[in-house]
Amino acid sequence: MTPPTQVSAEVLEKLIVGFHGRQLPDELRDLLAQGLGGVVLFPRNFSDAAELKSLTAEIRRGAGQPILIGIDQEGGTRFSLPEPFTQWVSPEELGKLDDEELVERQAAALARELRSVGCNLDFAPMLDLHSHPNSPVTLGRSFASNPQKVSRLGAAFARGLAKEGILACAKHFPGHGDAAIDPHLDLPIFRGDLERLMSTELVPFMELMSAKVPMIMTAHIFLPEIDAKFPASLSRKILHGILRDADFDGVILADDLAMGAIAKVRAPAESAVLTFQAGSDMALICHDWNLVAPTIERLSSARNRREFDQDEWEASHRRIERLRQKLSSEKEPIPALDVVGCAEHRAIVEKIRTQLNRKLTRS
Repeated sequence: MTPPTQVSAEVLEKLIVGFHGRQLPDELRDLLAQGLGGVVLFPRNFSDAAELKSLTAEIRRGAGQPILIGIDQEGGTRFSLPEPFTQWVSPEELGKLDDEELVERQAAALARELRSVGCNLDFAPMLDLHSHPNSPVTLGRSFASNPQKVSRLGAAFARGLAKEGILACAKHFPGHGDAAIDPHLDLPIFRGDLERLMSTELVPFMELMSAKVPMIMTAHIFLPEIDAKFPASLSRKILHGILRDADFDGVILADDLAMGAIAKVRAPAESAVLTFQAGSDMALICHDWNLVAPTIERLSSARNRREFDQDEWEASHRRIERLRQKLSSEKEPIPALDVVGCAEHRAIVEKIRTQLNRKLTRS
């Protein structure tokens, strides 16, 4: 589906979209030129590091201004980049080792590889606690079930990314770890109250907020003890009432609006309106290009009909602009492409695994 030919930049800046194939669709080129907020990339979009670097350069040229180019690179085997990128140690293993210096070192090296191919945003660290043993979200991807450990290691990971000029995005607020349903498929439910949330699940997020993490991604999870109507990603009680009231002034990003968790109940275009009314600044549409045009049309209509609070809309624009300003001063020089999978980075992985094996053997 082709998006409208002319769209307001103040609407487009709020979306980060994905596409299929290895060539930029013409419709996406048009949106880039009109002010699209960002592009999310997946292994489906490139065959090797050189092709990825060429693609990100093309995205930048199309935008003509600083633009978010995000990717999932958490480490481990899930939601990470394939060879020739270094195959990093998983968050779960890093949690077992519990060495902040090595976590920061791995994240910095990982960031160098991302920067060499033109990415500037990593959807990491993941701060969800691995509380439920059968959680399909946190298995292998969470640092631990202990909130203090996740706080320390998550902060170390974010420091490593920042050291090498990559924006961190802490996820998934307020936490998926105590649920056994995959939000890609259906809506997880968390039965805890606000007191439980503040003392446990939110501890790592509060730590990263104190460390000035630039972006936080919301979770599609239902917390009936706090908001009996909307999931967290669409809940004003949670996004404004908890996250903004905790003085977070970075960008709030809604996870993919086409996930089964919410798409089974309402169209992504309607969820986009609701999440921005609730307090999100930006939203992801990752896997279905046909959803982009109706979402833009619905947001444009809502904006024209004054369905958004004007002061909040302008404050959101300022937050997005601050994020873009960080990109306009991106760290130089850009690492050479041969940093991807280099011997130095593989040696970091080997060192971490050796120390982890020693620790597990001793225990």
